[in-house]
Formats: sequence, structure tokens, C-alpha cells
Amino acid sequence: MLYFLPTPIGNLDDISKRCLDILNLCEIVICEDTRVTKSLITLLNAKFDKNIAPKEFYSLHTHNEKEFFAKFDKAKFDTQICVYASDAGMPCISDPGVSLVQFAQQNEIKYEVLSGANALLLAVAASGIVQKEFSFLGFLPNTGKERSQAIQNALNSAYPVVIYESPKRIISLIEAICKLEADRKIFAIKEATKKFETKFSGSATNLLTQLESANLNGEWCVVVDKSPNSGFERISKSDIEELEIPPKQKAKLLAKLTGENPKKIYENMIK
Repeated sequence: MLYFLPTPIGNLDDISKRCLDILNLCEIVICEDTRVTKSLITLLNAKFDKNIAPKEFYSLHTHNEKEFFAKFDKAKFDTQICVYASDAGMPCISDPGVSLVQFAQQNEIKYEVLSGANALLLAVAASGIVQKEFSFLGFLPNTGKERSQAIQNALNSAYPVVIYESPKRIISLIEAICKLEADRKIFAIKEATKKFETKFSGSATNLLTQLESANLNGEWCVVVDKSPNSGFERISKSDIEELEIPPKQKAKLLAKLTGENPKKIYENMIK
């Protein structure tokens, strides 16, 4: 049996009794970083007076997936209790694990996802912004046009969006939003569940002022309110295709809408 086990995102007390029970029984741990997971197990044993002692540890992350699945004996999932754990939080949510879920589905391996700590849902609940629907963007591209486009797309969203951000880029993220929409409402939380958890809320301009004098250390989760223009009808691909304008201009507009290469769009148009 394979269990996907969420780990605490800061506070060890957030580990559930069920997760501890499964860890106590497991023989194999598959994890993002074996050093991090072994350290966590040591801390859990000390805090909860446990004797968690898996026999085998395997590392599985985005850079070694092919090698792992080629070598790992999938029969172990049928004969032993196996756990997959990411470094912090829920596996598969901006963390490795999706490929293992797909592997289990393709090979009819029984698996179960345990409930537990998750920074995404914590921020959504704490934001006071999300009423019902929201979009989760995870980590945005670090630099360049891709990052600029991702921020613009977030601001255009008909739903509030949730973004993970590092302490190195949190200021630049809010600055970029300020330049585009200074009044957009934003909620940000850093070091969720930890001793120095801190929440910030207000317009983009107000938030930037707060952050400029704040300690930025720790991982951030940012909730950006939906676009005030979300109720307006949006331009569709067919709307642009029906415009009576030169093909090159039309290709550029379609590229901005779809993200496709304008040169390829133009070539397809004149065939």
C-alpha cells in the first residue's frame, strides 16, 4: 500500500495522529530529500515519543523520475507499507509527487492521500478575499517576459489567485503589481504556522509600504483579489480572427491572447 503523507509546514503539532500511525508502520519512505525527511522523523520521534524507523529510504524528485521508476521494484507497493512525503506540506501541491500518483494509477497500485497541513488552503481561509472559487498558480516564473506575463494573467483573472513566492522575490512581485494596479487588494502571509508567522493585507501600494520595513525571511503565500473587470465580456480567439486587419497584426494579437508564437500563427494563417 502506498500513502501520500503531508508533513508539517512549520509547526510539528500539525502532524495528524493518523499520519504518525502510518509512519510508525511504514517500511519504505519515498521522499523529495532523504536528509530532510530523516531529520523530520528524528524530530517527530523526540516530540511524540515514537519509534518511527523505516528500513529503506528512496529519493524521488523532478530530476530523477525516469531513473527511479526504471529501478524501483513496484511489487514492494503490494507487499509493504510505503509512504511518500514531500519536504513540507501536501505532496503534489507545488511539490513533487504527481508522477508517483500517475505511476500508481497506470500500474493499478493501491494508494491513499492523507489529509494534513497545506499553506495554500491556510492562506485562502485567512485572506478574507476568497468567497468560493479561486485559482492556484504556485510559483511564478522567476524572471523575464514569462514572469511579466504571468503577473498580468493573474491580475486579469476572474477569480482570486494564490501565488507561492520566495523571500527574494516578494518585493519585486508586489512592485510589479503596483505598477499595473496599485489599488488591487492583496493578502500575504509568511512563515505560516511558525513562531514568526506574519500576515499583511491591503492595497498593493499599502502592502508594498508594509513590506519595505518588514523582515522578509520565510516562504510566502500571496492571495490577489479578482479583477474588477471580471464581469465584462472577454475578447475571444474568434473575435480577433474576424477582424478586418492585416494578417501580421492579427497574428500578434492572437499571440498575446494564446501565448503561441506569432510567427507560427502568421504562417498558418497565410497557408
